[in-house]
Amino acid sequence: MLNAFQDALSLLAHFNTSLIGIVLTSLQVSLTALLIGCVLGLPLGAFLATEEFRSKKLIVVVLNTLMGVPTVIVGVVVYLLLSRSGPLGAWGWLFTVKGMILAQILLTTPLIAALSRQILEDSWKIHRDSFLILHLPRLSYLKWLLWDCRFSLTIAILAGLARAISEVGAVMIVGGNIDHSTRTMTTAIALETSKGDLPLALALGIVLLSIVLLANLITFVVRQIAERRYG
Repeated sequence: MLNAFQDALSLLAHFNTSLIGIVLTSLQVSLTALLIGCVLGLPLGAFLATEEFRSKKLIVVVLNTLMGVPTVIVGVVVYLLLSRSGPLGAWGWLFTVKGMILAQILLTTPLIAALSRQILEDSWKIHRDSFLILHLPRLSYLKWLLWDCRFSLTIAILAGLARAISEVGAVMIVGGNIDHSTRTMTTAIALETSKGDLPLALALGIVLLSIVLLANLITFVVRQIAERRYG
């Protein structure tokens, strides 16, 4: 075990090309999905936090359910959509990075929307009367709410990142875990461990933990600065 750990550190120290390629593919997929998930999820969360309509509770229940849906189910659904006989088969996205991004968008968007709704709803209860008195247009107060809660919303964004970058099932099914093409850190760790190549698996695990730790550290620093500045 000690030798495997030392070999893993050696791979990291020498910037192993296979390892770097896997890391870059994983970051490309996860960060793109996170960005699109934020663009879709944050406005949806803000809308649900501020509006009242008949089917709102149903949508909230659906979002909360999708937060915990097994990733392999999302992978199978996207696989069926992108397969040759599926409705999106003409796109040719199956076993590609684009298909993996689509799968992770479906995972991150409901999570970000559900968490941001909970955060923004508390702020809306405090400021609702002021907005109504000022007769501000809907878009204006939605943007103001998002800006006012920007530091708290980092929690939702961090959760989306964790959901995307640590996911295995959906990207394995949709991407196919193809070497030098669709292999991500999590799928590579699973494959290399099953093959007995522990150094590469450990090296990728160290990188993955470092990315998550860095994201948490950035979030913590941002929240500390916000608390000092705004009390």
